[in-house]
Order: sequence, then structure tokens, then C-alpha cells
Amino acid sequence: MTVISCSSNTLKGLYDISGVEVGQHFYWQIGGLQVHAQVLITSWVVIAILLGSALIAVRNPQTIPTAGQNFFEYVLEFIRDVSKTQIGEEYGPWVPFIGTMFLFIFVSNWSGALLPWKIIQLPHGELAAPTNDINTTVALALLTSVAYFYAGLSKKGLGYFSKYIQPTPILLPINILEDFTKPLSLSFRLFGNILADELVVVVLVSLVPLVVPIPVMFLGLFTSGIQALIFATLAAAYIGESMEGHH
Repeated sequence: MTVISCSSNTLKGLYDISGVEVGQHFYWQIGGLQVHAQVLITSWVVIAILLGSALIAVRNPQTIPTAGQNFFEYVLEFIRDVSKTQIGEEYGPWVPFIGTMFLFIFVSNWSGALLPWKIIQLPHGELAAPTNDINTTVALALLTSVAYFYAGLSKKGLGYFSKYIQPTPILLPINILEDFTKPLSLSFRLFGNILADELVVVVLVSLVPLVVPIPVMFLGLFTSGIQALIFATLAAAYIGESMEGHH
């Protein structure tokens, strides 16, 4: 009962976290729900960029690849390598999921640094990168949780749950709580780093001339890419762990 109570509190904590606000928000009222509209708007922009890039990549493939085709093939090969390293030989079906996570987070992070969201005037609130909102990072983390539970159950059936009593049943509460804390860790790591990076740039721009924060902005681009890689790598590692057993 204590474990169930702790798990319920963790899920309630995730729900409460979704209400955290930093900066001005723009809302849409849909039925009885209040939706963070700025997250949907910028997410649609990111999705449009990804879909447009994918259409360009597959529109006219060449036997002797062009520079653009080489780039997209390199990205695909990179994602396949990350998936294979973390998941193992059965990585194939998970490449689309890991790739989607990596590319969406990567483009979202970079959009916050490269696109002038702030100059777009809204009735109230302001636009920012999708991953600058805790709702986005929590949603991505929960999708990852669903993915590794599905991976484990599809591979082992109900025998998957035996991992919670390995190597000893005494660790049952800790093993259960581990699965409920993974979404918290994933969501806070991504949200905190992206928010901190944008806040640092905003503060520096307000305090010193524009040229001075440029190195920090370039560093932000680098760390944004690293955060996307970390999230995708951890997602693949969790999936691989659930398929192989408890380590």
C-alpha cells in the first residue's frame, strides 16, 4: 500500500507540475480545457519543418547521393547507431520512435535559439520553444514510459513484471518507484536545461551589448543538441533494459 501511495503521489506530482508557468502564456479554451496555445503553435511549426525536410529527402533519391541526401542518410545512420547501441540486435522496430524523439527535441531546442519567437505579437503571452514548457517535456517522458512498458510486455508477456523482484524481493518497492521516477527525471532534465539556457541569454542581452552574449548563444545551440541526444539515448536505454531484463 505504501508503494501504491508513493506511485500515486508521483503521478499526482506530474499532473501538478504541468501547471507550472514561466513567463507569459497564451491560452485557448477548448470545451472545459485550458490549453497552452503557444506550445501547440510552435510544436506545429517544428512538425512542419520536420515533415518538409522528410519530403525533400525522399522526393527524388539518387544513386549517387547529393549533399542533402548524404546529410539525411547520415542523420538516419546516426539514429540507427544510437538505437542499436542501447537496445541491441532487436533495435529495428524502435528506430522510428527514437528518431522521432531525437529530431523533435533537437529541432524544438534549436528553434528556441534560432527563431525570433518573441517578435510575434500575441493577444497576451509569448511564443517560445516547445521544450521550454514543462507540459511538452512531461508528455515526451510519459510517451517514453509507455514505450518501454510496451517493449517489455510484448517481449516477455506478464513475465516482464518479475524484474521487480530481482535480484531479491526486498527491492520490490525501490524497483517500482524507479519506473515512476524515470519520467520525472527525463522531463525535468530537458525542461530545466532549455529554460536555463534561454533565461541566461535573455539576462545577458538585457545587461550587456548584443555582441557579448553571442558565444553563450552558440554554447546554447551545442547544449540543446546534447540534451536531445541524452533524451533519445536514455529512452533507447530504458527500452533495451525492459527487453533484456533488470540490470
